[in-house]
Amino acid sequence: MRVKLRVTPKSRADEIVGMREDGALHVRVAAAPTDGKANEAVLRLLTRALGLPRGSVRLKGGAASREKWVEVDGIDAAELRRRLARGET
Repeated sequence: MRVKLRVTPKSRADEIVGMREDGALHVRVAAAPTDGKANEAVLRLLTRALGLPRGSVRLKGGAASREKWVEVDGIDAAELRRRLARGET
């Protein structure tokens, strides 16, 4: 499945804020958007929060933007929302 993200780099901590009104998942990472560090931090955060192997979450668009698309294997949209709501972030 594809997930739209809104990423805020250079935050105090890595965290998943929640779903925005536009349907994007808001994510904050401490890493700066330099040399792909923020993108890697986003992928690490999502795999940890969702309990998935690293290869199951891939950046598919928006590498140089705050608006990104990731592809997630192994769960569907309902399961993703359930895991995030349960506090696995």
